[in-house]
Amino acid sequence: MTAIKHALQRDIFTPNDERLLSIVNVCKAGKKKKNCFLCATVTTERPVQVKMVKVKKSDKGDFYKRQIAWALRDLAVVDAKDAIKENPEFDLHFEKIYKWVASSTAEKNAFISCIWKLNQRYLRKKIDFVNVSSQLLEESVPSGENQSVTGGDEEVVDVYQELNAREEQDIEIMMEGCECAISNAEAFAERLSRELQVLDGANIQSIMASEKQVNILMKLLDEALKEVDQIELKLSSYEEMLQSVKEQMDQISESNHLIHLSNTNNVKLLSEIEFLVNHMDLAKGHIKALQEGDLASSRGIEACTNAADALLQCMNVALRPGHDMLLAVKQQQQRFSDLREHFARRLASHLNNVFVQQGHDQSSTLAQHSVELALPNHHPFHRDLLRYAKLMEWLKSTDYGKYEGLTKNYMDYLSRLYEREIKDFFEVAKIKMTGTTKESKKFGLHGSSGKLTGSTSSLNKLSVQSSGNRRSQSSSLLDMGNMSASDLDVADRTKFDKIFEQVLSELEPLCLAEQDFISKFFKLQQHQSMPGTMTEAEDVDGGTLSRQHNAGVPLPVSSEKDMIRQMMIKIFRCIEPELNNLIALGDKIDSFNSLYMLVKMSHHVWTAQNVDPASFLSTTLGNVLVTVKRNFDKCISNQIRQMEEVKISKKSKVGILPFVAEFEEFAGLAESIFKNAERRGDLDKAYTKLIRGVFVNVEKVANESQKTPRDVVMMENFHHIFATLSRLKISCLEAEKKEAKQKYTDHLQSYVIYSLGQPLEKLNHFFEGVEARVAQGIREEEVSYQLAFNKQELRKVIKEYPGKEVKKGLDNLYKKVDKHLCEEENLLQVVWHSMQDEFIRQYKHFEGLIARCYPGSGVTMEFTIQDILDYCSSIAQSH
Repeated sequence: MTAIKHALQRDIFTPNDERLLSIVNVCKAGKKKKNCFLCATVTTERPVQVKMVKVKKSDKGDFYKRQIAWALRDLAVVDAKDAIKENPEFDLHFEKIYKWVASSTAEKNAFISCIWKLNQRYLRKKIDFVNVSSQLLEESVPSGENQSVTGGDEEVVDVYQELNAREEQDIEIMMEGCECAISNAEAFAERLSRELQVLDGANIQSIMASEKQVNILMKLLDEALKEVDQIELKLSSYEEMLQSVKEQMDQISESNHLIHLSNTNNVKLLSEIEFLVNHMDLAKGHIKALQEGDLASSRGIEACTNAADALLQCMNVALRPGHDMLLAVKQQQQRFSDLREHFARRLASHLNNVFVQQGHDQSSTLAQHSVELALPNHHPFHRDLLRYAKLMEWLKSTDYGKYEGLTKNYMDYLSRLYEREIKDFFEVAKIKMTGTTKESKKFGLHGSSGKLTGSTSSLNKLSVQSSGNRRSQSSSLLDMGNMSASDLDVADRTKFDKIFEQVLSELEPLCLAEQDFISKFFKLQQHQSMPGTMTEAEDVDGGTLSRQHNAGVPLPVSSEKDMIRQMMIKIFRCIEPELNNLIALGDKIDSFNSLYMLVKMSHHVWTAQNVDPASFLSTTLGNVLVTVKRNFDKCISNQIRQMEEVKISKKSKVGILPFVAEFEEFAGLAESIFKNAERRGDLDKAYTKLIRGVFVNVEKVANESQKTPRDVVMMENFHHIFATLSRLKISCLEAEKKEAKQKYTDHLQSYVIYSLGQPLEKLNHFFEGVEARVAQGIREEEVSYQLAFNKQELRKVIKEYPGKEVKKGLDNLYKKVDKHLCEEENLLQVVWHSMQDEFIRQYKHFEGLIARCYPGSGVTMEFTIQDILDYCSSIAQSH
């Protein structure tokens, strides 16, 4: 074991600056016996570190390797298993329990003894030793505990120690002095032994000679020990005195601590009291203002506002923990609650009286507006109420129930007031539109409600009919809707346009002013979302806004902007139906009024949406605009339906169809109304529908015409359409304009060709036969050899059409064309000139055939081109 200990010291611990103090050969309990060594070591450098190292022999060789190390301070318990019987087993309790079996009980006891000494010296008895024999521990300390602590290190040091440098040097000098030290070790050892004996003898003689000095030294030591004992007694007395002083100082320190603590508590208490006094004390002037302040005067309102703000600050102060448990704080809070409740009731009652008084005052001013198309001005009322805006904000934050009640009462009073004003306003507008009260009754106006009554038959009578029928009925007021745009009095339409614009211009600032007032007075932000003022549910017709709350606390909704919109809907619930009634009246007076209303309403909707797309005004005007657009579409549909229902006389010529003239009038009126309008797209769509209806029904009437040739009906009407579109320059109808021109040209040519076939009928038939023979393959110069088409037959046919006869035929043709064409379109000279050109073209064609098919025959027509020109000119001038 000593050799192993030396080997471990040399190979493992010396390189790590450690000293091996004890070693035990162990194996783990309960497993296959794999031996290893537990080593107790200390470091050579200070501070000293005590470790327990597990060393295991390597599997690949005879050298040892360090496997694991524990710091001895981590060792909690050493369990020797049995303090009486010999037992090689023992446990070491680190972070977990390690169970070991030593190779012998003696090695185990020596190792445990070494651990006990290290514990005494370095760990201050931290480790617990269980089941360890007290005798074993006492043997480890033969000179007492103090000696074990101070000299334990030397006792556990092994006999073997390495030579230091000086010892090595002395040995080398000694060996150099003996020549045989290396060659003859026995002689060297014998010499050393003799010298050692000499030294021992000298030492003994020296000791014996110095016995007297030793006795003297021992006597001095005894005297020193007595002095030490006396010093220790004095130190003990001094220590007792100091202990008494220490206790007194501790008492003084404790007393000072209590005094400091008391002062600190007093300062904190004073701070808390000052906080409560400064933040929860309401001035007497504020209390008096809340209880008795005048809410009618500006000075009183200002005093009440300041007092309410001060009360709110006192009630909303952030109390520190424990304040709410104080009786004075509870009483003050209750007093504040009573003041708040009392002032909230006073404020709500006063404002309700103001709302009622406003209704009475405003009603007295309605009479002066009864004959003027103007709405009463609410600015003075708004100005007076805005003085209470800050108090309303206070009420909203402190008592939402009363704030909500005021909101509902305001809507109730103001909705009735506005309903009277707006209905009277619309009644005046309707009277001004229809002229007199008697005339307004003809259009279904009865009383102030402004509702339209009238049967469906009366509305049907107002539909647009043919232009001939309208001329005969223009004297009747009920048939104003039957008249076209050119027949209606322009002044009436201008008057309607101005009245409708004035109505919208009066309503718009009224709504905007009321919305702005609601936002300022009720402290509702128009563009800031916040939780909780009103639910989405509403019942406008029932006169209430559905709002759910619990103890005055509102449920959250999307935004205060919604509440403004719902209040506006409740207050101005009569605007939309009144506007719809006015629109129905305008449409009933004249269906073309829908054009004016569409433009005006579109402009106002566009303006309102630019300000706020979701506002009440924008939404309401948008809904009314849908009605106006529907009436406009109905007007277009009625015109198309009337086109389809047009019936023409079988005995008179057709001329320009009524719906063609009506389209011209409609387009002219629409272009003047929709100039620079926002909804030009609606008109363009209507144009497209109308023009297709015109094209289809012109062709339909032309096919049904018996008196007037189809080509004439088509030519005249499409010429009129082309002229209208060219004059108005409607960009969306460019394709239809080109189509109308093409149809006019095609039917003019068709009519001319068809008509010219009548005066020279036999000549036409003869040359058609000639062309047929050529088409069959007969050469042109050989046609004259055909029996039916020889020169004699040609001369015979030509003689039937002398100049006099041709002039007579052209004169008859002119008369027939004059009968076919209408005077309004003035196409007679155009058609006659086209016939002249076509006749000359046929003449040249006949001459060409004669020159090619009858060369050298000398056969010519009995009239010339100049004769044709003279005949046509003479006929035109004579008529």
